[in-house]
Amino acid sequence: MAAAAAPKRQDTKKFFENLSGAGKSIAVLTSGGDAQGMNAAVRAVVRMGIYVGAKVYFIHEGYQGMVDGGDNIEEASWESVSSMLQVGGTVIGSARCKEFRTHEGRLKAAHNLVERGITNLCVIGGDGSLTGANLFREEWSSLLDELLQKGLISKEAVRSNSELHIVGMVGSIDNDFCGTDMTIGTDSALHRIIEVVDAIMTTAQSHQRTFVLEVMGRHCGYLAMVSALACGADWVFIPEMPPEDGWEDNMCQKLSENRADKKRLNIIIVAEGAIDHHNKPITPDYIKELVVRCLGFDTRVTILGHVQRGGTPSAFDRILASRMGVEAVLALLEASASTPACVVSLVGNQAVRLPLMECVQMTQEVQKAMDEKRFEEAVRLRGRSFENNLSTYRLLSYRKADSELPHVNYVCMTASLCHLQSSFNVAVLNVGAPAAGMNAAVRSAVRVGITEGHKMFAVSDGFEGFSKGQIKEIKWGDVGGWTGQGGSLLGTKRTLPGKHLDKIAEQMKIHNINALLVIGGFEAYVGLLELSAAREKYEELCVPMVMVPATVSNNIPGSDLSIGSDTALNAITDTCDRIKQSASGTKRRVFIIETMGGYCGYLATVGGLAAGADAVYIYEEPFDIRDLQANVEHLTEKMKTSIQRGLVLRNENSNENFTTDFIYQLYSEEGRGVFDCRKNILGHMQQGGAPSPFDRNFGTKISAKAMQWITRTLKESFKGGRVFANSEDTACLLGMRRRALVFQPVAELRDETDFVHRIPKEQWWLKLRPLMKILAKYKTSYDVSDSGQLEHVTRFQPKDSNSSSAI
Repeated sequence: MAAAAAPKRQDTKKFFENLSGAGKSIAVLTSGGDAQGMNAAVRAVVRMGIYVGAKVYFIHEGYQGMVDGGDNIEEASWESVSSMLQVGGTVIGSARCKEFRTHEGRLKAAHNLVERGITNLCVIGGDGSLTGANLFREEWSSLLDELLQKGLISKEAVRSNSELHIVGMVGSIDNDFCGTDMTIGTDSALHRIIEVVDAIMTTAQSHQRTFVLEVMGRHCGYLAMVSALACGADWVFIPEMPPEDGWEDNMCQKLSENRADKKRLNIIIVAEGAIDHHNKPITPDYIKELVVRCLGFDTRVTILGHVQRGGTPSAFDRILASRMGVEAVLALLEASASTPACVVSLVGNQAVRLPLMECVQMTQEVQKAMDEKRFEEAVRLRGRSFENNLSTYRLLSYRKADSELPHVNYVCMTASLCHLQSSFNVAVLNVGAPAAGMNAAVRSAVRVGITEGHKMFAVSDGFEGFSKGQIKEIKWGDVGGWTGQGGSLLGTKRTLPGKHLDKIAEQMKIHNINALLVIGGFEAYVGLLELSAAREKYEELCVPMVMVPATVSNNIPGSDLSIGSDTALNAITDTCDRIKQSASGTKRRVFIIETMGGYCGYLATVGGLAAGADAVYIYEEPFDIRDLQANVEHLTEKMKTSIQRGLVLRNENSNENFTTDFIYQLYSEEGRGVFDCRKNILGHMQQGGAPSPFDRNFGTKISAKAMQWITRTLKESFKGGRVFANSEDTACLLGMRRRALVFQPVAELRDETDFVHRIPKEQWWLKLRPLMKILAKYKTSYDVSDSGQLEHVTRFQPKDSNSSSAI
């Protein structure tokens, strides 16, 4: 990770170098309940603040520390946030503070800040903490006047501290704050829940048990809903959507039907704030008693409690918190007297700034809607991400034959179309290397397809299996329990269809395949291009085709994220944590770690950001021997501080001459007498393991969206008693672009592709590299063109048939 070359097109970009923090003081505090990832946010604020020349202070024990002052307000150094990244909770402490809610308490806090010249405050907490910060800012001038009248501060102090700027980051495992898709800590809490569910499922299957799990969420059902989606739970209870009267009979009937279908276990997930339509709490014990009384099933209750707050933060939370922390410092540097207090949020994969009180008011409106039993409005107010999760869960949880079909946001079919649909055959296949989350995507496709009236066919071993006729019908029960399994249960190969077009077309005709869903990596993308190009020759290929990206490398044009890459990132991050820990008893050691990804440096770069790497070598950013030497010198300087270990990541195809062995030997030789080296090639462990909650959820939702597109396109292309689709927009890739899921014709993506190196020509995550370098203490340029614009909370987004809000 050499010092970055000067970026191109500097005249059209905005860089943060002109945002100096010299003479400014920034304080960071964590308040309210703790959440995994808070430490990563604190680390990012401290290092970015110091980087721009500001003084940065810790405020220990939240608002209580601000009121008490003294040693609770401590200047932070670069080294003081070392080793924080992988630690759960909050190292600087958090506490509830009644005193800060009083005028006297806020007066004391203001005095303590003025004494240190702190006029920039970064608050990491929930809506209560952020509301308190906003009130503090509104009162600031009057508090200074009062302190002046009491003779506690001078007129000069009033003048030089006249404005207080506040930026918030939401740290809450409940994900109950409006305006952001994810709050810091939510993904890690989902990891804890899914680890428990996966463990419970093995014992439940052994004994044919029913398990009732209570998860956190007194006012918000996000954790319960997403974990239910991620593990294929039989039933879920959330505060935003109480079950209708008679739910007891409906639930027991469903559990009984599932058991009759030879399903050996049942999972019921309950949010701690779950209620029925009469505001009566629904407790795990009540559900257990009901199941035992009505069905006689062996039923156990597990209450997860504070284990959900604990443990090391996930890769997602570290990256999210690091990006938010840097964005928070930029927001403070750009703030003026007229700028409202803002909160840094995540929408899609973008960090955005929103007025703090707009978000707080929207969050309070959700609770008001729930109190007044306007539950559907409460779901909409939670945001499109929450609404999509709920719709997808409902869509996947009920068979078409069930008497109680859910209300879902998919295309309503006329009676005549439903009749036509019964003859539509849709094939689903996996292509390329295995990726965690593929099975969740297949399960989702099969169940949504059946719900929409199609006959679903599974193709084994990709295009090669297709050409050999390895095609069979797959039914609802066949995909039970697939969400939590890694790899590809259908089997997958890298074979492209080009050499087998005759046989594939023949199999399409034999099985009367009317549409194709391809789930896979770069080979799947190239394969779809080959199939769509062959439509002129083979009429059988004139059917709707859609691809869902699934590859650990995250190298598919047209999509910022791929199924499987989050699981791979967590594998890299976990390994780096263990490697760093192994060095804790050994002074001055540098680890060289090789990651997968082909020519795509996504895993190395984002893994490096999540693990706190000192240098990351990738193909997309060329480096030479001088850069390597500069990195060695940088690490040599680092070894003179209290941080006496280093971490260097190398993407497997970053340079054909500067191999992992070469870099290891160079570092070993140049660091002789200062530090020693070890190397580790992570290999295929990055492709294995159980899929992360994000990959299960992403795979489930994106695949459901793809099947709905297939239904719509089949309807549009059914003419003269048959399906005929040969236009470019009937062979699409469904990908996440910035803030939305978008269908794009694969033919249009050709120009965006570097086919030689199997990567997109433009890659969004390259913007994260300067951020990673800054946090590793390198001087670099950081493009902040996307930052700085204060946006507003969107209440109801217009629906678009070709895109939807982010996962």
